[in-house]
Amino acid sequence: MSLRSIFFFVTLLCLSGTTHCFVHGQERPNIVLVMCDDLGWGDVGFNGGTTIKTPHLDEMAKHSLQFNRFYAQAPVCSPTRGSCLTGRHPYRYGIPTANSGHMKKEELTLAELLKKLGYATGHFGKWHLGTLTTTVQDANRGGPRNKKNYSPPQDNGFDVCFSTESKVPTFDPMIKPKGAKAGGHWDAITDKSQAETYGTYYWNEQGEQVQDNLEGDDSKLIMDRASRFIEAAAAADRPFFVVVWFHTPHLPVVADAEHRAMYPDAESVLAANYYGCVTAMDEQIGRLRETLKKVEAHQNTLVTFCSDNGPEGKDTAPGSAAHFRGRKRSLYEGGVRVPGLIEWPAKIEPGVTDFPAVTSDYLPTILDHVGAVIDDDRPIDGISLKSVFLGQQMERARPIGFQSAKQQALSGDRYKIYRDGKAKWELYDLLKDPSESKDIAGQHPEVVARMGSYFESWKKSCSQSNEGLDY
Repeated sequence: MSLRSIFFFVTLLCLSGTTHCFVHGQERPNIVLVMCDDLGWGDVGFNGGTTIKTPHLDEMAKHSLQFNRFYAQAPVCSPTRGSCLTGRHPYRYGIPTANSGHMKKEELTLAELLKKLGYATGHFGKWHLGTLTTTVQDANRGGPRNKKNYSPPQDNGFDVCFSTESKVPTFDPMIKPKGAKAGGHWDAITDKSQAETYGTYYWNEQGEQVQDNLEGDDSKLIMDRASRFIEAAAAADRPFFVVVWFHTPHLPVVADAEHRAMYPDAESVLAANYYGCVTAMDEQIGRLRETLKKVEAHQNTLVTFCSDNGPEGKDTAPGSAAHFRGRKRSLYEGGVRVPGLIEWPAKIEPGVTDFPAVTSDYLPTILDHVGAVIDDDRPIDGISLKSVFLGQQMERARPIGFQSAKQQALSGDRYKIYRDGKAKWELYDLLKDPSESKDIAGQHPEVVARMGSYFESWKKSCSQSNEGLDY
């Protein structure tokens, strides 16, 4: 039996069982969490971007609640990913930065919680919350020398997986030109005799390397599997929870000739590949929405879209943070304010909101809608957005805390404090000055004192969580 056939067989096995689709008399929504990797706030048309063609995302935005202030919980990828699944700040669960720590067995993920309610669960794309093998060298950390960080999706509630530990090229993801740097960029390889293995592999839920259907656009390869999973779940009358974490447009950015040709005026080869791979990914967003309509699940499926942090590189690099200060790795707005959409035709009226939301809000929002709760008192940093969807809540009230390396920040409905290391707190009025061009800490010492006190209390709580006191 081919590995492709095995994938279908395992999928069907995972979809067998209960078909009960109600909790407390409430029909369960299907849930699809989509995330890009290093996509900037200004890289999409619905945020006013004019460089990159994103027609499918722009169409999705017309039917979504579009967040002008949507935040990644961290300015780098791994910590943000964990926040999506736990509702908690990464400093609570021990993944403070990329390629560090792993999802602990004591943490409760959305996949685990929804699986108990009869959901079929699937992860497709970049994992980055632990290694995926203990037997062979793989990606950044995987292999026999790093068994302590083994924590694959299937150990965290996912029935079916098509997952990598970390980055891969955005076209022909398993190979690179001979001698090319792992974090570089290149045009799609036409002469495969001049290629060598990239060194990062796709793994399934059995802990096996996937061998088939691995050539071409990486976003398409991910959606090939995610679409099949959705179709199988719908056919089995199962609610589904699907995580689609694209690698695009994380380096190495690679696009085929067709998508590069859409950008004849690109300022560099890197830019043409960056823009092209984002447009290729955008096409898969359209494919996802069409799949949901095809299986008649579109109306009752909550679909989110965001990026895991701001764009890579300096201001001269491809990827736009628009007018926001900072980029990836920064807790200024450009590093954490990202494109944010939530579409759910049956429940959410399309529109635009200035309500500040964050990736940690996914878990409490989803649990609120399915009528489920976590049965212990572990701190959850996110809040339910249910009342926001209903137009009943205009202010967040509880601020959003950030920590990354030596940087610290706290964002409220209006004000934000920021500091790097032991420097004094800076203060910005995000309503009047979203670009963070003017530090007004000297004008409002009482605001700084109040927010700083809140931050210190929250920071202490995160430290206690990381010491294992929540468990």
